[in-house]
This record gives sequence, C-alpha cells and structure tokens, in this order.
Amino acid sequence: MKKNSLSLLTQSCRAAALAAGLAFTVNAADTVKVGVLHSLSGTMAISETSLKDVLLFTFDEINKSGGIKVSGKNYMIDPVVVDPASNWPLFAEKAEQLLVKDKVAVTFGCWTSVSRKSVLPVYERYNGLLFYPVQYEGEELSKNIFYTAEAVNQQAIPAVDYMLAEGKKKFYLLGSDYVYPRTTNKILKQYLKLKGIPETDIVEIYTPFGHTDYQTIVAAIKQFAAGGSACVISTLNGDTNVPFFKEYANAGLTSENCPVVSFSISEDEFRGLPAKQLVGQLGCWTYFMSLKTPENAAFVKNFDAWLKDPQVAGVDYKVTGVDPKGRVTCSPMNLSRIGVYLWKQACEKADSFEPDKVAAALIGQKFKGPAGEVTMQANHHLVNNVYIGETLASGQFKIIKTFTGVAAEPFSEKFLK
Repeated sequence: MKKNSLSLLTQSCRAAALAAGLAFTVNAADTVKVGVLHSLSGTMAISETSLKDVLLFTFDEINKSGGIKVSGKNYMIDPVVVDPASNWPLFAEKAEQLLVKDKVAVTFGCWTSVSRKSVLPVYERYNGLLFYPVQYEGEELSKNIFYTAEAVNQQAIPAVDYMLAEGKKKFYLLGSDYVYPRTTNKILKQYLKLKGIPETDIVEIYTPFGHTDYQTIVAAIKQFAAGGSACVISTLNGDTNVPFFKEYANAGLTSENCPVVSFSISEDEFRGLPAKQLVGQLGCWTYFMSLKTPENAAFVKNFDAWLKDPQVAGVDYKVTGVDPKGRVTCSPMNLSRIGVYLWKQACEKADSFEPDKVAAALIGQKFKGPAGEVTMQANHHLVNNVYIGETLASGQFKIIKTFTGVAAEPFSEKFLK
C-alpha cells in the first residue's frame, strides 16, 4: 500500500478550517475530501460495491486531468470510503461521520430509498451535499440532495407504456418490502387504472430483503399468466433477485409466456443470474453498456483498464466484494460518474466548495455522458435519455426503444392526469 500523503492534515490547517466554520476539509496538500457512502457488505453489496468502484475510478480520472480548479488552485479529490453494511440506521451514523468528523465537501452514495431517507435529515441538519444515483420512487425534494437517479417517469412509466403497447393487460407487481417498491407500485396502480386496466388484473406482492424462497410466488405468477397477456413488473432489490429468477426459470416461465421488466436489474446484477435462461426479459434505464457512442466506448475501456490497477492520486485501492471476471458498466454506475462531473463543474463555476454556492451553480449544468447529454434542472433532477433494453444470453441488453430528453418529474401528481 502506498503512503497516502494527501490525507495528512497539518494542525494549523485543521484549526483554520474549524475557525472558519467550514463543513468540509480542504487540506494543506490542496486536496478536497469527498465521501463515498455505499454498502460494501450485506444484501445490497451485490449492487453497491460497483458504485464505490466507479466513484474511485472517476475521482482518479479527474485527478489525472488536473483535479478541480478553485480559487486559482488545482485540488485533488481525496476519497473517504465508509461501509454502512446494508444497515439503514448505520447509514445515518456513517453520514454524520463523513460530515462532522471527516468534513467532506460532498457525498456520493446510497442505493435503496430507505437508506436515502435515513441520511436525508443528516444532510439537511449539517447542510451537506449528497448525490443519489439510483432509480427511485420520487415524491421527495431536498435542497441538500441532487438526484441523478431515474425518477418514476423516466423508468417505471415508460416501461409500463411499452408493455401496454405490446398488448399486456395483466400486471403482477412484485417488489422488495420498503418505500421504493411500495410507492412506485402505488403510482403504477393509479397509472394502470387511468389506462383502463381493472384492479382485478393487478396483483401486488412484496418480500423482505434477502428473501430466498420464491416457489409459492412463482407458482402464483405462472397461474396468473396462464390466460396470456400477463407480465411482471419487478422492483426486487439486491441479492434476492438471484433466487427469484432461478425459480422463475425452473418453473418454465419465459419472456414469451410472461415477460419480466425489472427496475433494479442491470448488467452488473445479471452477472449472478442464469442469463441464458432469461433471454428477452426487459430493463428500462437511462444507460446501457451496449450503447454505441464514443463517450461510452471510452468509459467502458477506461474503467476496465483502471480495474487492473485501481488507485486514486497514486494511492492503491483493493477492489473487493465483486467477482473480478467480466466486470461491466450499468446505469447506476454511469449516473454516479455523471454526478461527480456535475459537482466538479459546479465547484469550478462557483469558485468554491461551499455547499450553498455549489448547489446554486449546479442548476443548469450540462454534461455529455456515455448515454447522451444530461442537464440538471431546478428540481435537482436530470433531463436524460431513457432506453428500454431486451436481455441477451451474454447478459447485455439490446436496445429496443429510446425516449429522448425526458425531464425527470419527482412528483407523480404532475403526470398522473
């Protein structure tokens, strides 16, 4: 392990920072501390560990290009990585640690909505900034959170519209038992009723995090689909997807007799699933690894190269918790990286790392990413492209539908009309 000289603070610099009342640390070596708040253990590690990796990659990418220019100096990003271990109260504790003890200028993190809601009051209390990169249910807006994530009208609604256009008339809503699936499905039930689907043709079922026995549920889905024109809308999160899809395949269900459109299954999660048995299943995201753009080709190539020698500012990081073979990119990873670049641009525009100044400068920021240009709106959500993909035996997605420039709307009352 190389010595991390960038993490050493002089006592005088620390005292000056405290005296100025700063909520973050800019140290003597011209670095700025940045928090990474993702589960590296527990049920959500299957998804969140890759977000930690792509954040470190992005920090290194920015540092190698000269860092962040503020007040005439080029600041290198100095990451502070913590593991809230898929424990929702621990997320709040770790968030407070990052803000109060580590004094980070910004945090990138959380996957589940319950983890985000756990830390939200912490960021509001200490006036910190959090970038949240994972699809969610909306119905929320905080001045301290920027949601690069897909809102319901950028994922769930386009996916349901696609299934309706394909002639589906029966919808089995299956999710993990927490706020994101329950709120999303509440919105979808209202939307389906507006589209003429009777309540008798909508089933709503939830399972706990880490649930493994899907035999009864899959049997019920098979019976539900027996008459044809049925589909599953899945908001299952984490490693519980593995036993569900294995049971689904074992029961003889396919994309032909009962397609599944998943909102939490990306290329990364498909690495642990029987992909060859799930060909034709659908995903809806604002990014797929299979996109043919110069920006995406560079992203995929550079991330793969970084994984062979993972470091930030010359400091080695050991990549753990993820199978090193066949690493991929996915939408939450892309949105995590985009968030870092938008924050960098805002810091440079504001010529400051102060959260209030950076938040104001973020509005209107644009970034041309691997899936096209995004724009940060005044509602702290992105204008982004939306893609529906069909899974291939390789675990990649074939893009079958594109929606261009969809403005995220977090509040369902604006689109349930």
